[in-house]
Amino acid sequence: METETDLETTLLGPVLADRSCGDCTACCTVLTVNTPEFSKPAGTPCIHLSEQGCGIHAVRPRICRTWFCAWRRVAAMPEGARPDRSGLLVSLNFVQHPQNCLEGMSITVRALPGSDAIANGMAAAVLDSVCDQLVPVWFSDGAEKMLMHPDSDVARHVLSGTPAPADLQDEVAAWRTRYGVFAA
Repeated sequence: METETDLETTLLGPVLADRSCGDCTACCTVLTVNTPEFSKPAGTPCIHLSEQGCGIHAVRPRICRTWFCAWRRVAAMPEGARPDRSGLLVSLNFVQHPQNCLEGMSITVRALPGSDAIANGMAAAVLDSVCDQLVPVWFSDGAEKMLMHPDSDVARHVLSGTPAPADLQDEVAAWRTRYGVFAA
């Protein structure tokens, strides 16, 4: 019997057996959690987070048992890209009311406070590892959010609805087909 694959596994790949969270708890502070079972705002440490990690790890909420950052799923990401080491948290992001069609579902690369990932080149390496498919990629440094993929010429045509030049027509059409469902 075949089981349905979740969207994160389809887009990012399965959880890699050779990568573990270890001491990393970035998601426990950085992300918003809003489920019936558990909620916390972004940028706020989970109430169960202790110096030793998750204080309720054995009985943690389902969202905490089933969610994994992209470093745990994307084999092409550098080993050093684990969030606590790289200063970057990469995840699949869903926006309920997107400002444009490329925000509805995307990969978000977040620079964590104090991160030097831009200066040391890790941000570029991580972006190279996730900007290779038909999934928008945004980079956020905490102050601004910038679209990194698709490139600006393709994004401009996708968002404006203007006809694309011949060399971009197929790519623009593919993005419009996949993300048109998020158009306002």
